[in-house]
Amino acid sequence: MPDHRHFATPRLYLQLILVMIIWGGTFIAGRQLAGHAPPLLAAALRFAVASLCLLGFLALSRTPLTRPTPRQALRLLLLGLCGIFGYNLCFFYGLQHVSASRASLIVALNPAAIALASRLFLGERLPAGKLAGVALSLAGAALVILGRDASALGGAKDWSGDLLILGCVASWAAYSVASRGLSQTLGPLQTVTWSILFGTLMLLAAAALSGDLSRQALDALGGAQWSGLLYLGALGSALAYIWYYDGIRALGPTRTGVFIALNPLSAVLLGALLLGEKLTPQMGLGGALAIAGILLSNLARDKAPAAAAIRQS
Repeated sequence: MPDHRHFATPRLYLQLILVMIIWGGTFIAGRQLAGHAPPLLAAALRFAVASLCLLGFLALSRTPLTRPTPRQALRLLLLGLCGIFGYNLCFFYGLQHVSASRASLIVALNPAAIALASRLFLGERLPAGKLAGVALSLAGAALVILGRDASALGGAKDWSGDLLILGCVASWAAYSVASRGLSQTLGPLQTVTWSILFGTLMLLAAAALSGDLSRQALDALGGAQWSGLLYLGALGSALAYIWYYDGIRALGPTRTGVFIALNPLSAVLLGALLLGEKLTPQMGLGGALAIAGILLSNLARDKAPAAAAIRQS
């Protein structure tokens, strides 16, 4: 891939900041959908919208959708299963039990989980700076998870939401490690598009089999729910990825990855402003450690391919 770094402009930096705000907003939209749409239906509709938007982008940019080999197709199916199907079931079911702010601070573990998974399964080295960042992120997530109180959704003893959101982290770490080779052969855009298409088909099939994808369920969705789904699919899953991919092409994965620290911060602020969520001192300290860990990990020397850092929500 040619080096486009000399094309970096203030507009590009603004786009990356907006990407992080958009991704922070996905937790708010997901939380608002909780209780109004079945999680399986919400996930299926979100990625149906995302699939249409990505295919539309490829058509407008005259970028053909590369046909994968049978072996690549099997790997793409696996990516769709863990990175789209599994991640979003955990995301939507988890947000029925935890606040958007809390979920975003737990998902801030993504870079650390990817680094550990890459070390365990791909044998990648962990430089001292990245190892310290991983440790900070783990400590921050532990503070957030253990900082439950009686005012939390479901009460202090309901850990189901936290475990489901940790499932998001595990699903995305698996996706990132499994996609490494495909991202190099097919390219990040093709890999993500195909995995989203396969994952969408799985979600739609599961929603139909469970009875959630019915005319009655669709008619029950109001304007606010459809607005949230369009936000999640068109902005949070399509436009944000395209802009983030532009950032990786211009700045490289390490410099672009630094912006990920804004993701949980924006989610916490939006949760307070739009949902009236409160941040406990322990959650605040845990969030600060997680953000510091993200910054430290991404500023450390990293030769990992670009696709591993993509998507934090």
